[in-house]
Amino acid sequence: MTRQVALGSLRFFEAAARLGSFVQAADELHVTHGAVSRQIRLLETSLGTALFERRNRGVFLLAAGVQLRDAVQQAFERLDAAIEAVRQPAPQAPLVVSCEPTIAMKWLIPRLGDFYQRHPDVPLHLFASGGPVAFQRDAVDVALRRNDFLWDAGLHAEKVCDEWIAPVCAPALLRHGRLDLSAQTLLHTASRPAAWAQWRAAGADDGEDGQGHGDSQTYEHFYLSLQAACAGLGVAIGSVFMTAEDIDSGRLAAPLGFRRDGTGYFLLSPLPFDGDARRTALLHWLREQMAQALPAP
Repeated sequence: MTRQVALGSLRFFEAAARLGSFVQAADELHVTHGAVSRQIRLLETSLGTALFERRNRGVFLLAAGVQLRDAVQQAFERLDAAIEAVRQPAPQAPLVVSCEPTIAMKWLIPRLGDFYQRHPDVPLHLFASGGPVAFQRDAVDVALRRNDFLWDAGLHAEKVCDEWIAPVCAPALLRHGRLDLSAQTLLHTASRPAAWAQWRAAGADDGEDGQGHGDSQTYEHFYLSLQAACAGLGVAIGSVFMTAEDIDSGRLAAPLGFRRDGTGYFLLSPLPFDGDARRTALLHWLREQMAQALPAP
């Protein structure tokens, strides 16, 4: 009749045989010395032979112990190899990206399918926020920001592209394809209050002074002012990135053209980009995609 061998006891035996000590085996396996001794005795009883010679100064493998040790170690190595072969790779932690809400909604999210197609192993988690970034508090990895504020000098900053802005409005406000700003309500945003001034400073060489007829409306966020422009409530200042989808769909028009406003978009990170394939992949993809959205020179 074949004696049953408790497989669990083989792990205790392998550790004791490899380390030459029941005490060290107990430490490695996070059990007591007595637990190791009991498991070894159980194994020896099931095999009907002694595996160790026990002396005052330690334990020493007998011939049967050496033979079993070699066989068990080979079996464990094969088992470990098989486990690694069938193990599914652990999902990579998402790259947490902080992005200004309007850019995220109007430009980034509609293009994420392309990023995931090119980089299926780089999951992204979007965190909508603007201005200074609390990287550690919010567990943010990188942040896409316009350089309209001072960030920590210790951050790693990579420029993505220049910002381009233009007055945008519903096509219904145009007269024969032209926009008369002097007859329009100007739409402002509290999150970017200097937008109209920046557009005027960029050079109104088309004869427009960027002044409305006196009426104005102010919205809390940039995307609200753009929605108001789509609804025909007036003329808003829009970034080329924030308005591209609405212009392509015919909801908005930019008859005066886009101009650089002197600012730019940067990808910020508390850690270097070099050596992190996820950060580098996102940086290169953003540069490519944003360059495609810029006006032709």
